[in-house]
Amino acid sequence: MNGWIALSAAIAVFTGIGAGVGIGVATSKAAEAVSRQPEASGKITTITVIGAALAEATAIYGFVVALILLFAKWGT
Repeated sequence: MNGWIALSAAIAVFTGIGAGVGIGVATSKAAEAVSRQPEASGKITTITVIGAALAEATAIYGFVVALILLFAKWGT
């Protein structure tokens, strides 16, 4: 049973990969948008920071789930 718990925790941590890719894509698109329309850089930056925070929150949730799986007392 401990092996399955460890495997589940490892899978939960993989949410960090998705968050990293998402933040990278969003940042690259924001840089493109600012280069095309420099006068809108304030709005673009704000939206990008909010999006990055939401994506990072997803990774943190996955990490918390992994910690809960690893440190929860199963069967008690």
